[in-house]
This record gives sequence, C-alpha cells and structure tokens, in this order.
Amino acid sequence: MKIAFQMDPIGSVDINADSSFRLAEEAQARGHSLFFYGPDHLAYDEGRITARGHDMQVQRVAGDPAILGPRRSVDLSEFDVVWLRQDPPFDMHYITSTHLLDRLAPTTLVVNDPFWVRNYPEKLLVLDFPHLTPPTTIARDLDTIRAFKARHGDIILKPLYGNGGAGVFRLDENDRNLSSLYELFTGFSREPLIVQKFLPAVSKGDKRVILVDGEPVGAINRVPAAGETRSNMHVGGRPEKVGLTDRDREICAAIGPLLREKGQVFVGIDVIGEWLTEINVTSPTGIQELERFDGVNIAGKIWDAIEARRG
Repeated sequence: MKIAFQMDPIGSVDINADSSFRLAEEAQARGHSLFFYGPDHLAYDEGRITARGHDMQVQRVAGDPAILGPRRSVDLSEFDVVWLRQDPPFDMHYITSTHLLDRLAPTTLVVNDPFWVRNYPEKLLVLDFPHLTPPTTIARDLDTIRAFKARHGDIILKPLYGNGGAGVFRLDENDRNLSSLYELFTGFSREPLIVQKFLPAVSKGDKRVILVDGEPVGAINRVPAAGETRSNMHVGGRPEKVGLTDRDREICAAIGPLLREKGQVFVGIDVIGEWLTEINVTSPTGIQELERFDGVNIAGKIWDAIEARRG
C-alpha cells in the first residue's frame, strides 16, 4: 500500500519512544511505501487534497531516523492510507486539517477518522461516559469553577485542549491560586478550562491503556516523579510494566464499540485508579514502551486492523 504520514518533523523523533516512527517502521517492514509531510503542507487545491513532502525510508538510527527523498507534491487521493499523527494543540489549524482530510473518503482511509477526531477530542469524549469518570466540570465562568472547588476541595485544573501534561495544576483545599491561574489562562486563550476532582491514586500511577479497533491490547503505568502530580513521560513520568484489571476491561468494553464504529483505530485511554480521565484519539503514544514490556507487536496489530479495513 501507499502510506502517507501527516506529522510533526520526522527528524526530531525519538526512535525508542515515538509511536509514529514505530508505525512507519512496521509499515515499511510489510512492504508498504511511505510518504512524509508536515501539517503546514496540506492543501485544498482546485478540488484536490494535496500535500508537499518526501518519500521516506525510516531507519532505527539515533539522530537520523529517516531518509527523505526530494520534496514533491502529491494528490493524497492516490494513497491507500493517510495517518493523522500531528501532535496537539487541538486548535483551528488542527481542526482545519481534519476538514480537509475528510474529503479523502471513501477512496483513502484516514486513521484515525478525522471527522470523529474533530468531534471527539480527548477531554470531551469522556463526557459520554459519566459513570466511568471522576467529577468533572468544563467552564470558562470563574464562579462555576469556584463552586466546583468548594464541593470537591482538592482539584486538578488544566487547559481543555492541552497535551503532554502542560499547564496542569493541582489546587488542594488550602490553595489560594485559583483566581490567579484563571486570569493567566483566560488572558491568552478564549477556551474553557477543564476541572476534575483530584484522584490520590495518581501517586501509584496513571495507566495508559492502548486499544486497537476498540479492543484493549495492553497497558503501561506512568508513575509521577517525586514531588510531581503529573505522570506524563514528557515531564518525567516513569513507565512501568502493568497488567489490565477487571475495571480496565470494564471501561474498555463500555467505550470500545463506539471507538470501533467511529474509525478510531489507535486509541490510548488514561485510567487513574478506578476512573477514566481521557480518551486520546488525536496522536496517542505508548506503543514502544508496551512492546518492550509485553513482548507483543502492537504496531503489527494496528496494521492488521488497517489492512482488514482496506480489504
């Protein structure tokens, strides 16, 4: 198959951690051809969806992960699969990309399905499953956020469309910084904030469960560094081997059919203790860590699902 990757610069990826690199590596091993382009080089051009980028061969060489051919323009409708793998922020640039990629259906399979990536951003899709999630509010109104904090005391405040642990704050019962943080966030963004009840179980880890076509294939535990609330590996979280619990499987059974129906082939959910906190569909990570811990070819399972969809 002809495979295109819409992603951030390939040259800067960590070959031992990046999930997009691992997906490209597995595709190449299966004999598929690869093309790379950045989101800034996607275009609607007189009825065609085009991209300017490079034919690509990936290689497991630190600091030199890909050999790129000369830049050229392609019609993406001529590709079998396009991977939407650019990282958030989930802003209007990202949303516009999903609108353009929508136009490739049904000729080209876009993974994950851009229509539902747009309509199911990570911190909003969980609202469909309130029985699985901790107490949550999404608001730009300070009085609403204050009332939530008064009810729950110890809370987590974060940007609605952030990622990688950036801008995540814990405000306990004695904290006096809510108004200042509110002023900070609303001073540079018109987006609402998301607030959740703090879950003390995060000290034991924030579990990333990987689902392929709606089915769980494994999990890793991300343990916060000493003195940290955030467990994201971008900010020093430590990955650990972990199995799936009955509660994890219950969560996956509840959300999996919807993910599969909406073309969300590769999804990473976050579970703290007994609670689902995020459903990551834009550019989830964790493949390589899970493969090392469990000795399972997760990238292969993802490509099996894609090849089955392509028939």
